[in-house]
Amino acid sequence: MAAENGTPGAGRRLAVLGAGVMGSGIAALAVGHGVAVSLIDLDRRRLAEAPTRIGHQLRTARLLGALPDGAVPGALVTGLSLADLVTAAAPPTAVIEAVTEDPDAKAKVLADVCALVAPGTPIISNTSAIPIDELAGAMARPVDLIGTHFMNPPYLIRTVEVIRGTHTGEATLDALRALLAALRRQSIVVDDAPGFVTSRLLHPMINDAVRVVAAGTANAESVDLLMQGCLGHPTGPLRTADLIGLDNLVDSLWVLHSRTGDDGCRPCDLLLEMVRAGHLGRKSGRGFYEYEGEQA
Repeated sequence: MAAENGTPGAGRRLAVLGAGVMGSGIAALAVGHGVAVSLIDLDRRRLAEAPTRIGHQLRTARLLGALPDGAVPGALVTGLSLADLVTAAAPPTAVIEAVTEDPDAKAKVLADVCALVAPGTPIISNTSAIPIDELAGAMARPVDLIGTHFMNPPYLIRTVEVIRGTHTGEATLDALRALLAALRRQSIVVDDAPGFVTSRLLHPMINDAVRVVAAGTANAESVDLLMQGCLGHPTGPLRTADLIGLDNLVDSLWVLHSRTGDDGCRPCDLLLEMVRAGHLGRKSGRGFYEYEGEQA
């Protein structure tokens, strides 16, 4: 679709399911590039807070030059049900599912979406570890399903991992590539596997970094500084963990552990203790670091 007035996503309509950290971040990215977004979540409080969070992300993105010059923001509407927001007069160009990293929850949402949208509408599961073919089993039209792994925050990180399942149609892949291009994102397409590329490499490494802290070898800041200064990691594994969300990290590690048998993917005790204590990282205000007043 042609850009209008420097707005690359003009004319597109995106439904985003889940108004948590990733769903809101993806919505902010899309709105900032002129895409109209319907944001859906069953949690009334989270849904009510989402426009303010998205507005803050858009202001940050503009300050950092992460949005196209002259772009007219896309409209944002919120609702508790996709059925209430999907109409024959204005069907979504694509649907992005960004609910919790739980296979059963995702499978149910994807099955419901498949029954609501027209055949040929790309249905995109944003997941950090769950195999797309596993989720496709819940859908009447697995040809319409494809995976993405946006990195947090989506409005700043330009590369997106795209996961092609064995049933994913070429039209679905082409449509997702076109959507990401309109969002000025680079898509890297990989085949399906637990954790794909990024999480299969990164998440066990973070788990090992937490083990180093738990053993008392070094504190979190020292681990991150060494990984940054010696090995070129942009933020360090433990700041990255806080950005991902320690609860999301634990969920992804369990997915990897159960599907690969790799014991290095079993979440370490310190990580589990922090999640039980509600220290989830940046979004809760505390993880391996303190984030006073910075909750997402």
